[in-house]
Amino acid sequence: MGCEQKVFSKLKNLTVQVILAIILGIIVGYLYPAFGAQLKVLADIFIKLIKMVIPPVVFFTVVIGIASMGDLKKVGRIGGKALIYFEIVTTFALAIGIVVVNLLKPGVGFDKSAAGTGDITKYTKEAAEHTGVMDFLMGIIPDNVVGAMAKGELLPILFFAVLFGLALAAMGSTAKPVINLFEKLAQGFFGVVNMIMRFSPIAAFGAMAYTIGKFGLDSLLNLGKLMGSVYLTMFLFIIVVLGLIAKMYKFSIFSFIKYIREEILLVLGTSSSESALPSLMKRLENYGCGKSVVGLVVPTGYSFNLDGTSIYLSMAAIFIAQAYGIDLTIWQELTLLGILMVTSKGAAGVTGSGFVTLAATLAAFPMIPVEGMALLLGVDRFMSEARAITNLIGNGVATVVISKTEGEFHPGKKPETLAEADDESDAAAASTSLA
Repeated sequence: MGCEQKVFSKLKNLTVQVILAIILGIIVGYLYPAFGAQLKVLADIFIKLIKMVIPPVVFFTVVIGIASMGDLKKVGRIGGKALIYFEIVTTFALAIGIVVVNLLKPGVGFDKSAAGTGDITKYTKEAAEHTGVMDFLMGIIPDNVVGAMAKGELLPILFFAVLFGLALAAMGSTAKPVINLFEKLAQGFFGVVNMIMRFSPIAAFGAMAYTIGKFGLDSLLNLGKLMGSVYLTMFLFIIVVLGLIAKMYKFSIFSFIKYIREEILLVLGTSSSESALPSLMKRLENYGCGKSVVGLVVPTGYSFNLDGTSIYLSMAAIFIAQAYGIDLTIWQELTLLGILMVTSKGAAGVTGSGFVTLAATLAAFPMIPVEGMALLLGVDRFMSEARAITNLIGNGVATVVISKTEGEFHPGKKPETLAEADDESDAAAASTSLA
């Protein structure tokens, strides 16, 4: 009887549910590919539900984070530290991707006829909007705030939230009623997130069934070397680069990954790091990071600290060059690195954003044919999972680092109301990881 209760208790755990859903999705997609391919709608519905609450969650948390600090110098200091950290780490990610793809050469001798050509018109059309530094800078400023909220455009929302937060901070104690109202509204939206998250196993099942049913296991063979190279590079980046950063700031990357395991599994199932944004913010607060730091660093990181996307972009661009027999000089690769440093910023954390950003990069670097993107269409979904997970872990590590440098890291805090914070062992894991 006790054993049955223990099993039932485990099945109620969201982590277990997501793992079982992913396994079941793979089985259904493999055995019934036509049916599995139709289940993408389950993941699409879930991601739409999450995207529905992202704009207000980001707006309220950033405003509260900045306004609660009061000290405008502190806001500038945290923001400056975060942006410098993001630029250094993402440049590292881009450089590592370029080095590994040049060493392993997955594109050399690639049979281009084996991959579907696909239709890349929509990607090149979207890429036109992402090309150029001035276009990028102009895109940060919204035509109107309500429109940016309605479209879910993260960068313009972030920009306005920072300005609004600074305005409230300058008002001092008179802004307290507004801040209190925003805190209550934020709690309400996190309550909506908690409700939506209960459906995450269904979304993970649908996404995996679609992926396997649509592309099959055999479709991975032709592009397996590139996929293997991307996964290896991201693994090394997380363990070596982020691991060393974590060690420098006296916490364990392995314990931290274990602590955010539910968010990682959710991203694995949905291929979208944005699906875990609200719960990651709450999880980091429970881990010990200051609320104001989380509110500022995490949403900013989702636009400026996309480590996984950076690795993917650099490797995919040179893979296409290798597949077409284009031998880039060291200076051309350094030029490509410089372009990627611009185009990799501001990509949203949703499925397919890396593909659009790649199109923007190739449009600005005519040495590599844009049509070569068709080679990646079949397996982009598989690689999007790896880059989304890397983005998630990278933003989590960044938040802990900035919290520690600000003296706003207090491990062992009691878990709050997030439904996914299933038991107090998670909070204990945060404190025991500081070794």
